[in-house]
Amino acid sequence: MAAPRHALVTGGGSGVGRSIALALAEAGIAVTICGRRLEPLETVAGENGYIHAEQADITDEASVNGLYEKAEAARGPFNIVVANAGAASSAPAHKTSLDDWRRMLDVNLTGSFLTVKPALAGMTKRGNGRIVFVASTAGLKGYGYVAPYVASKHGVIGLMRALAAEFARTGVTVNAVCPGFVETDLLEESVRRIMDKTGRSRDEARQSLMASNPQGRFIQPEEVAGAVMWLVGEGAVSVTGQAISLSGGETW
Repeated sequence: MAAPRHALVTGGGSGVGRSIALALAEAGIAVTICGRRLEPLETVAGENGYIHAEQADITDEASVNGLYEKAEAARGPFNIVVANAGAASSAPAHKTSLDDWRRMLDVNLTGSFLTVKPALAGMTKRGNGRIVFVASTAGLKGYGYVAPYVASKHGVIGLMRALAAEFARTGVTVNAVCPGFVETDLLEESVRRIMDKTGRSRDEARQSLMASNPQGRFIQPEEVAGAVMWLVGEGAVSVTGQAISLSGGETW
């Protein structure tokens, strides 16, 4: 009988993380979600009994290690790790402070590394594991006014490829999904920034972002979750080191 599966999803309290957690739970997989704020995590956990909320800061190694110890003691070792938590900011490069630069790298890149690091030894020993980074099309191309974000997401893709090469013979796969603009609260923040800085209407701001997708639409969180579910399934056992673009053809 196969061992029960246990997944970690960081940033699981909203948006893409919530959709991924629900998809995994609906497949009968025990899911631990984490984030810095407990209340939204508990709300998501209330949607499915397979989901369990734990407070943790992915930029703090001790916090992540504590999360692993608590969650794995309760529900077994993680077979699946989805490094989803992230942050975004916008400013001209010459007006970007060092603090803003460091924050983007701390959350998006260092946080992703700290998320997966504690899982590597155990996955290797057991001979199986699935690691998925939620990156961005900003990990595949450049965009103006978001230099720290683009740099951090390019770093995530590099980290993914390095780990995929290192663990190729161990039964552990490492991949990334790279969505374009996804219809979440984070997108709404971008829309509000455009409205504030340019005086455009909400519809005009949304259209300006939507124009980057050749299909003329925003990606839905459930689409990202679907790609993750394929990558953690048996049908993707030979898929590793891939940065899968979910962008309507904007990047490939």
